[in-house]
Amino acid sequence: MHAITDGEVEHRRVDVGPDADGRRLHLHVALAGPRDGTPVLLLHGFPEFWWSWRYQIRPLADAGFRVIAPDLRGYADSDRPPEIRAYRMENLVADVAGLVRALGYARAHLVAHDWGGAIAWHVAATRPEVVDRLVILNAPHPAIFRRELGRLEQLKKSWYMFAFQLPGFPEIRLRERETLVRTFRGWSRRREHFDDATIDRYVEAVRVPGAARAMIAYYRAALRFLPGPVPRIDANTLVIWGMDDRALGPGLLVGLDAHVARLRIARIPDASHWVAQDAPEQVNALLLEFLR
Repeated sequence: MHAITDGEVEHRRVDVGPDADGRRLHLHVALAGPRDGTPVLLLHGFPEFWWSWRYQIRPLADAGFRVIAPDLRGYADSDRPPEIRAYRMENLVADVAGLVRALGYARAHLVAHDWGGAIAWHVAATRPEVVDRLVILNAPHPAIFRRELGRLEQLKKSWYMFAFQLPGFPEIRLRERETLVRTFRGWSRRREHFDDATIDRYVEAVRVPGAARAMIAYYRAALRFLPGPVPRIDANTLVIWGMDDRALGPGLLVGLDAHVARLRIARIPDASHWVAQDAPEQVNALLLEFLR
């Protein structure tokens, strides 16, 4: 399977309106597919940017969807507020709702991975009016993640969240090419999908001035500005989980049906945390079946 090329997407900066702090923000967005197609919003994780969906954009666009793949706030070519509080969950949710509205839609399908998935869980729970169907890839439900962090197995897997609270040093390490090589190739089951050219793109995005600090700020804000309880989610929901995930254990799937009214779980045994890159054929088939 071949990745999308830059020539196949349209790039725009979109004013997503005021966030919870009243700040107006612009997000960089990659767009593909027919303009009158049903919108599918793809939310990437850490330490990625819109390019993480390179194997999903073309199949979704070819199927008639209007594909919208933003860089989250702080990442790559999107705006990067300097304050840690700017990255608390209320603001991240406002970005997604504001982007849907700014592009002229009432609702959109949400497909989200890792930190994008954390945001999508909260959007679906607290702003259900903007969500049609919800797809989560290797991102734990907030309530279940809090539960599992109380257990030693998941706590050990999540050590990096606490290391990221240190000042300065995480940003330095994140900007090192070898760190990204270890993060992507070291975890992936399909290392050929993280070739030198792809790693170079991630390095370039991380080294945008201020980007590394903003990306780490997600973790710092998460421990300083804890969001409230998450209401039960009514959106029709598909969870796709790469079972060979070094950071997020399978215990995070246990009890999920108590928080989601209409839930389907698809487990992919031979995929890592980077499930959309490790198993693009399976992921794309699941997406097209579910979103249609």
